[in-house]
Amino acid sequence: MTKATIQSVRQTEKAGLFTICFEGESYTEFQKFIIKGNENATLQPDLQKILNAIQRMMNAVGFLERYFRPEGKIRDRVAALPLQTSKLRLYCLRLSDSVLIVGNGGQKTTKTYDEDPELNGYVITLQKLDDILRLAEQKGTIHIEETEIEGIDDQTFDL
Repeated sequence: MTKATIQSVRQTEKAGLFTICFEGESYTEFQKFIIKGNENATLQPDLQKILNAIQRMMNAVGFLERYFRPEGKIRDRVAALPLQTSKLRLYCLRLSDSVLIVGNGGQKTTKTYDEDPELNGYVITLQKLDDILRLAEQKGTIHIEETEIEGIDDQTFDL
């Protein structure tokens, strides 16, 4: 098991963007995704489109379901932010229309994410986090309050 925390990336009136940071890592999962995209010249335009889409959602309408593709299992909140013309995927947990936890992602070169060990690993991590967060929500130790995840600041999660 690896310990991780949830960190705020950015807050607007419409939405709150969060990411995962693993213990001992210098970068968050979202930062790693951005770095990978910037290091690959062919992915840079798609990365910029994904970042622009997130920016638009945060400033205008929030993280509406229609902008995301469900991934994982029916029972979880794992989603991908794909673009119609791109193979680049950013995997995330869409907790509400105003709260999104972004993970990591990469170029999808297989028919499904679970055929790619790297992408499958990102999805499994988000599924584990989703299970932990649902349990914490049921216990009342955390809750979604508008664009915030209340009670998450000092918590460490075993993923």
